[in-house]
Amino acid sequence: PSSASSTLLARDPSLIGRKLFRLTDPGAADDESCQTFVFEGEGHTLGNPLRWIIMQNPKVVFCGYSLPHPSEQKFHLRIQTVDKKYSASEALFQGLRDLRDTYKHIKSVFSEEMNRAAPSTSSG
Repeated sequence: PSSASSTLLARDPSLIGRKLFRLTDPGAADDESCQTFVFEGEGHTLGNPLRWIIMQNPKVVFCGYSLPHPSEQKFHLRIQTVDKKYSASEALFQGLRDLRDTYKHIKSVFSEEMNRAAPSTSSG
């Protein structure tokens, strides 16, 4: 892992405990608008919804993920933004926040519906 991993973790404390780091492409080290990130200990369960939600961002041109090998629990997430003023790291963290907020909403709606559908326990 490069020093980018500590920078990424410092920007979003909720990532502490996960292994996240940025791969550097030879010749593209200065281009922050196109980067590949590696999430260790994760697979399709996080990769697919994260890719989908990042692609909803109008500042993102491309986002794709791949699992390097079926026996490895990690995925590579490639992000390319519209211009160099908006970095791939910014797009990643916006996507993580959006995904977290989406899951919070789903959990809230599910809990409300479960409470409404639960039989009343009061006697009388």
